[in-house]
Amino acid sequence: MSIKLSVVDQSPVHGSHPKIDAPRLTIELAQLCDTLGYHRYWVAEHHDSIHFANPCPEILVATIASLTQNIRVGSGGVMLSHYSPLKVAETFGMMATLNNGRIDLGIGRAPGGTGLTSQALAYPHQPHHGDLYAQQAQMLAGFVNANLPAEHPYSRINVLPDSIKPELWMLGSSGGSAGLAGHLGYNIALARFIDPDNCHPSIFDTYSEEWKQAGHEGTPNKMLAIACICADTEEEAKLRTGTAVYRKLAAQMGQREDFLTPSQVQDRYRELPASYQAEYDHILNGYTVGTPDQCWQEMEQLASQFGCDEIATVCVTYSHHDRMDSYRLLAKHL
Repeated sequence: MSIKLSVVDQSPVHGSHPKIDAPRLTIELAQLCDTLGYHRYWVAEHHDSIHFANPCPEILVATIASLTQNIRVGSGGVMLSHYSPLKVAETFGMMATLNNGRIDLGIGRAPGGTGLTSQALAYPHQPHHGDLYAQQAQMLAGFVNANLPAEHPYSRINVLPDSIKPELWMLGSSGGSAGLAGHLGYNIALARFIDPDNCHPSIFDTYSEEWKQAGHEGTPNKMLAIACICADTEEEAKLRTGTAVYRKLAAQMGQREDFLTPSQVQDRYRELPASYQAEYDHILNGYTVGTPDQCWQEMEQLASQFGCDEIATVCVTYSHHDRMDSYRLLAKHL
């Protein structure tokens, strides 16, 4: 199977650099991936995070698109519950028009932050916590495709005259949005890196069935997004992965601190009770880790298992160099 390789970048705040550099490092990595032949580069949205430094994906998308040549650039994704569908359609329509249609508009239901940030983003109104997500997603698609029903109160609104459409995607991690994505005609990206235990191929089956029943034309795109860290040796790859794995474990333990170095993670691991060591090992098992050959072998297995031809990798490391190195090594198989 020929696999298209893409990137989902959470803009990690690397311990190897000043925190203020995190957005710039995302741009640096995007430019590298453009030269290496990656298919798309998506940026995520997080609010009030000490680990991830991108609360406004539309700004990074616009900047990256202006500094790259071939790679598709998009949001993975815009957390739609915080925003007006019309404004999102206008923003991404403008970016697609200015960048020869290389823009993807991926949306998600999650808040991308705490309840407090949701309140602040909704001020002076009250957050709806995703309760209106289906209606928002439907309206957004109607604005982008200029096909809101004639009886819709906003049907006469023209987003941009003769604009190029961004490619519409919906994100999910455990199947809750699969049926909605298929029904509304969105492409689907399944975030296995968030919840590998509940991320099953049947989610894509549900999506495809809803797509067919809705009568959409053509074949939709399906992407599987995984956590992947690659190095010259399996031992080094596992060592580099410790930073991201321990962050997930720490969140479960109610801890919030900056990324730890790989050696600090090893020290913490030895001090953990056996039950937490087992949970750490379980989280690590959900990652794709190893040499380029090992990573590609697992990615090919996942692509076959899930019936998709595009894999996006999420790579979070303490060192920016290690993250760049991981993407360079993976690209050797492109």
